[in-house]
Amino acid sequence: MDWSRAKSVLIGSFLLLNILLGYQVWLEVREQLDINNHSAELPPETVAVMKQKRIELNANLPLETPSMRDLTYQLKSQSLEEQEVVKLETPVDSRIVFSQTDLLTALGNQIPDIEQYAFDPLGSKAGVFVLYRMVDNRPLFEVRLELYSSNQKITGFKQSRIEVLESNDAKQQTVLPAAKAVAPFIERNLPDGSVITDIQLGYHGQTFDTETQVSAPYWRVLVEDADRPYYIHAVSGEVAQDKEQ
Repeated sequence: MDWSRAKSVLIGSFLLLNILLGYQVWLEVREQLDINNHSAELPPETVAVMKQKRIELNANLPLETPSMRDLTYQLKSQSLEEQEVVKLETPVDSRIVFSQTDLLTALGNQIPDIEQYAFDPLGSKAGVFVLYRMVDNRPLFEVRLELYSSNQKITGFKQSRIEVLESNDAKQQTVLPAAKAVAPFIERNLPDGSVITDIQLGYHGQTFDTETQVSAPYWRVLVEDADRPYYIHAVSGEVAQDKEQ
């Protein structure tokens, strides 16, 4: 037996094993750091519940606490469910949704008020790009522009259109921090093994069969594999789950 060669093989094997073990430890440390980064603002008891129920928070907790008011608006179109898809005269590349400038250039003369809508990749689904009507730089989750695509081309759209109404009765209120709003939601509402993928502040409200609608500030929470988003009232902390869109 060539002992010199065998010794070299053993040394090489041990070095490789140490590298693999070190890499595994690094991955575990990095994963723990990511978890701590996302959940740093949550109360310790909530973090303990997350560990017990195997709940993951794969979204940053926004730190903003702006003052917001209830929003009153008037519908200027049918609901999306009642609309037929409007076909574009000429299909355009679907990649334009990722650039507001390209979007306005390509579709500004075909879709009314398109500059008032912003793309939400997490609210979109296969074949449908979803853009929300923005009010004070916040999405109004019930008012959408849906761009329908096929073969990497946008071929048509549906659009909810509104007019925001001034209301002297609506007062500004400071919203709850995302961590404070989400903590009881995690503890009471989420089933074991849930994965939170996004938390975003915007406007949400029930849609009634009237022209005038009211929306309130809500934290929207997206959960992996859930068919509907959750909404947490940004002032009271009350939890609601939207109907399937």
